[in-house]
Amino acid sequence: MADSGSSTVTTVVAIDGPAGSGKSSVSRAAARALGFDYQDSGAAYRALAWNALEHGVDVNDADAVVGSLASFDYSIGIDPDGYFVRVGETDVTDAIRDPRVTGVVSQIARVPAVRAHLVEVFRGVIAASTGPGIITEGRDITTVVSPDADVRILLTASDEARMARRSLEIPTQSAGVVGRQLSSRDAEDSKVVDFMNAADGVDTIDSTNLDFDQTVSAVVELVTRSRVG
Repeated sequence: MADSGSSTVTTVVAIDGPAGSGKSSVSRAAARALGFDYQDSGAAYRALAWNALEHGVDVNDADAVVGSLASFDYSIGIDPDGYFVRVGETDVTDAIRDPRVTGVVSQIARVPAVRAHLVEVFRGVIAASTGPGIITEGRDITTVVSPDADVRILLTASDEARMARRSLEIPTQSAGVVGRQLSSRDAEDSKVVDFMNAADGVDTIDSTNLDFDQTVSAVVELVTRSRVG
């Protein structure tokens, strides 16, 4: 659940994209620039994967994974300058980025009942935002979680650019290993949701030839234009 009270959100921004497209860092920076809240939906799947591993849940057993939802006490900080992820009282902000979690998160994310449960969690976070707006990013935010968002964006980049960026994020692993993990995750996740093609009414930002600041500016511009319009 969100770490805030309830109010009507002025502007809802949904951003989707494949791994390595920069959607998390770009979304967070854009939220900061706009004075918006920020929700990383992927953190919930990672946190659930972490929780399953910590409690010896067989991540290949869909029923066991679904059963673990009953005791999954998840919270996330939606202030872009106060971001955190917790499971119960445990801060797992860094732990959910561990390779052992990354290696199983797709198995968690492709379970339909898990996705249905977390979609409601994400919608609850959006509804509970007290800021002038909130940016939520993930894989199916523009199509499933918030198809009626004021601004819907598909943030993408070439395979080469995505692999290079992800390699910089995980310096402890070789480019080859990172590339294989990225391709594997894309292949697994694409069985559940199409995050490579923009749905009707979704704006595409291709960041292949844009640096970080340019990509953030492109997102901010789209949001600002929608609010003025």
